[in-house]
Amino acid sequence: MEFVLSFAIEFPSRWIRKYYMQNFTTNIVNMMKSEGLYASQGGPIILSQIENEYQNIEAAFIEKGPPYVRWAATMAVGLQTGVPWIMCKQRDAPDPVINTCNGMRCGETFEGPNSPNKPSMWTENWTSFYQVFGGEPYLWSAQDIAFHVALFIAKNGSYVNYYMYHGGTNFGRTGAAYVTTSYYDQAPLDEYGLIRQPKWGHLKQLHNAMKFCSITLLQGVQTNFSIGQLQEAYMFKEDSGGCVAFLVNNNGKDTANVQFHNASFELLPKSISILPDCQNVIFNTATVEAGYDERMTTLGHMFDSVDGWQEFKDVIPNFSDTSIKSNILLEHMNMTKAESDYLWFQHNPNCTNPMLHVESLGHLVHAFAGETYFGVAHGSHDVKGFIFESPILLNDDVTNISLLSVMVGLPDSGAYLESRIAGLTNVMIQCSELTYNLTDHEWGYQVGLLGEKLRAYDVQNASDVNWSKTRISTNEPLTWYKAMFDAPRGDDPVALNLSTMGKGEAWVNGQSIGRYWISFHTSKGTPSQTLYHVPRSFLIPSANLLVLFEEVGGDPLHISLDAITIRSVQSHYGHLSQ
Repeated sequence: MEFVLSFAIEFPSRWIRKYYMQNFTTNIVNMMKSEGLYASQGGPIILSQIENEYQNIEAAFIEKGPPYVRWAATMAVGLQTGVPWIMCKQRDAPDPVINTCNGMRCGETFEGPNSPNKPSMWTENWTSFYQVFGGEPYLWSAQDIAFHVALFIAKNGSYVNYYMYHGGTNFGRTGAAYVTTSYYDQAPLDEYGLIRQPKWGHLKQLHNAMKFCSITLLQGVQTNFSIGQLQEAYMFKEDSGGCVAFLVNNNGKDTANVQFHNASFELLPKSISILPDCQNVIFNTATVEAGYDERMTTLGHMFDSVDGWQEFKDVIPNFSDTSIKSNILLEHMNMTKAESDYLWFQHNPNCTNPMLHVESLGHLVHAFAGETYFGVAHGSHDVKGFIFESPILLNDDVTNISLLSVMVGLPDSGAYLESRIAGLTNVMIQCSELTYNLTDHEWGYQVGLLGEKLRAYDVQNASDVNWSKTRISTNEPLTWYKAMFDAPRGDDPVALNLSTMGKGEAWVNGQSIGRYWISFHTSKGTPSQTLYHVPRSFLIPSANLLVLFEEVGGDPLHISLDAITIRSVQSHYGHLSQ
């Protein structure tokens, strides 16, 4: 169990922020102590962590970074938990705090503990990586994970913790900026808790091999020597005669034949063979015997009946109706306070048929003139800023420009998080031959949507919304949809297939199953995620309420609720990627 406390605190109010950080950490530690949870009390907590990857941002605080690291370490140790404290990715972690490694290749990249009395620890072994909307999934093979775990142990590593071993779901609006609702689905246990082969089985075999060798690994003396140009051996020997060897081939292209203990061994490309008696191979990181599988979806319920749906069009506010006015563009996050993804900007320009130019730092913007929709633009995880340009039709009857700024998660890391800005940064309008900068003109603001205020997604509140059954409007922006369905039979995990929707959020029985963004395609032209996990604990046998809020326009008549299963496919062997 880890405490991950990551605060950027070194700026003019740093002493106040240190005070609150110390108070928070002390309260957490005291809560754990009161329940007897530390190993020193007979409980399960064997480590405590202070800060997380602070080294990544330490340079941003210049000369104030290193003193902060020392202060945080001293503060944490002074709480006397009776178990070691660690700092991940922190080369300058002061004694007795242990510097540890986070990453995918700690077997190769970790420089080791910064003191001889500290163990070598890998606190985050990334089995994949989080995925962002517009990005492809990161495929990190079972063979590569096993190689780096074995190499880390061979180099006297004493602890490996997987991140993540079990994937998950960013329910509600908990995902960070642009991060998909599905989280680490490529883990050995996927988002649904299903075994992902060969990753799960291959690592299980590796763990069994390590356990089989554990006594000698703990008690033996390690030596390391070359057995080829790109090959090396790590050997652990006990006085009693116990011997364990790791034969490493660092060549990623070619098989190597090596001599070790007067015997010949064939090492596959980029692989490690484990010999529990320094004679016989019980495991090779590149040889997969666990078998392969693939995930299957089975249609459980099709929402294709027009009569089964009701809809509600959200209301576009008018400038005169907004309660907040300002002569500058107000920053998005400071306005919404994370209560909503949405912030309306309203303006009444004195102009006919203008060309609108909007600059934003995230994450989307929708443009309306009166009730007419003129389009959307968005940024990405790697390119934060974007521009929206479009002619806007204004006349005597339509005088209101409405810009809906949308966030898709808050910033997740970095220095000076409190100084980050998002939302509109510049708005210009060209009228005939003149261009006006509206950034410093009067704007009206509304936080959130009417449907959010009415809690249209809630079972108890859905009846208070003016739902309509007159038609189902596909490809209409800012539309709420409601339908009822029965839970599918069986125990298999279930997911909503939202492949015909655009962007928005989904709720089942008032529980948000997360943001969806089907219309943001990857470089290969496909959505980053189409299946959205619905835990069976969210469901009741019959009359379940499904509510979708669609921003850009989608087709709810072709979505479905599917059962998720896995099936084994023909096994493969050798150095292959999953």
